[in-house]
Amino acid sequence: MSKHSSASKIKMSSFDELFGMNDTINESAEVLNVPINDLYEFKGHPFKIRDDEKMVELADSIKQHGVLVPGIARLRPQGGYEIISGHSRRQACVIAGLDTIPMFIKNLSDDEAIIVMVDSNIQRENILPSEKAKAYKMKYDAIKHQGVKGNSLVEMSMESGESAKTVQRYIWLARLSDSLLEMVDEKKIGFSQGIELSFLNDQEQKMLLEYLEKNGAKITIQQAREIKEKSREGRLDKEALCNIFSPVESVSYKRYITLKPDRLNDYFPDNYSKEEIENVIISLLEKWKQEAMKLPNE
Repeated sequence: MSKHSSASKIKMSSFDELFGMNDTINESAEVLNVPINDLYEFKGHPFKIRDDEKMVELADSIKQHGVLVPGIARLRPQGGYEIISGHSRRQACVIAGLDTIPMFIKNLSDDEAIIVMVDSNIQRENILPSEKAKAYKMKYDAIKHQGVKGNSLVEMSMESGESAKTVQRYIWLARLSDSLLEMVDEKKIGFSQGIELSFLNDQEQKMLLEYLEKNGAKITIQQAREIKEKSREGRLDKEALCNIFSPVESVSYKRYITLKPDRLNDYFPDNYSKEEIENVIISLLEKWKQEAMKLPNE
């Protein structure tokens, strides 16, 4: 007997009312109690599953009350189901010792699945910059791929409650390597600095990462802009990075010397002005310099 026929099935007519989904999945949804081992993570899923205190609380709740809100999944061509929403619930079920989890099974295209996956996770608490960046990038690409008319950034702005400019900046941030994004998450690189650095190519990002890890350097917004400008000019290399983080000080620095009045009085009459004293000293120093530069055999 197939897993479809053996699993307990529930027909739901109020799926849209429950989840607020749009017309792309405006149909009745089937709920199956799916074996945990038959569920696979969504490809490119940008949200991290955290085994923290909240996960423990969710697992304890599931032990007592079961899964109150089913997840969302779709069939995989190679077998099993791909989770669209419910990765944390699946992990909590594993911790709680359950063998199955209720899932809405939906027939969604790749683009539709991405949009549902992002929309059902983007409002979670304590979301990291890297998670939001990758999620917005995935949704933006999915909307563009669908060929939907209109401004995708404006549409995403209206749905997320964030300005179109903010959404755009997160999409730019997604161009950073995973290692640099992790530094943004850990606040070792500021968000604004990360935006500037996202314009570097892969090789330049790798070079920058190596420099930061080796020297433990912090990046100011001005340094990030200088790095971006050097990249734009095609002149970003290791030497340029060193100069940006540790500028070479000019050797022509100013030196001052102060002579006490009693020492000057031993050599200059009282009627000598400050300018006259300075001229005499400079004249004597010039003679000393010329004598010092003479060769030994002269």
